[in-house]
Amino acid sequence: MQPSRNFYIAPSILSADFARLGAEVDAVVAAGADLIHFDVMDNHYVPNLSFGPMVCSALRRYGIKVPIDVHLMVEPVDDLIGRFADAGADYITFHPEASRHIDRSIDLIKSLGCRPGLALNPGTPLSLIEPVLAKLDMLLLMSVNPGFGGQAFIPYVLEKVRQARSWIDEHNLRIRLEVDGGIKLDNIRAVADAGADTFVMGSAIFGTADYSEILRNIRLALAET
Repeated sequence: MQPSRNFYIAPSILSADFARLGAEVDAVVAAGADLIHFDVMDNHYVPNLSFGPMVCSALRRYGIKVPIDVHLMVEPVDDLIGRFADAGADYITFHPEASRHIDRSIDLIKSLGCRPGLALNPGTPLSLIEPVLAKLDMLLLMSVNPGFGGQAFIPYVLEKVRQARSWIDEHNLRIRLEVDGGIKLDNIRAVADAGADTFVMGSAIFGTADYSEILRNIRLALAET
């Protein structure tokens, strides 16, 4: 049966054309994207290097108004939390392994007017963040090992999504349950049925010729009964 949830599509700019990033984001927002996702990598916590808060502030100056969803794959996190908050981020999500004081980092995000989230790698158990679950606005479950785009979805993460959805519903929490990694048109419905409501998609969107068509097809897949 169709879950009764408000689905968000969050295209990841990691797969966009950086030579024309403003136009790329404009186009995907016009096509119906709900969030713009930033995969921030530091070549330390993960084996890749992407971009920092200057890109976020540049997009805000360019005129991008939709919420910006920042996923920090960096260690340590607190300094960049402040910089991305200043740059115009809305959601800021970090990995618990990258903070010595998870609760303090969550409170820092809130104090700066942003919505806090935690991200769990495929092999990181949900139990690690259970004490602070009620403080979150976003729980991001990685369905690939972080660091690179274009990886295949790890199937066992579906059970983790089901468990997270059960926890969220059982405690009546207002938390977005986001999944990131290998989500495509042919598997997004299964991820939704497991309990996700927010979907990070990179090459599955930016690798297509018509953003409006792929967003429309994604919505149709999510609406199927």
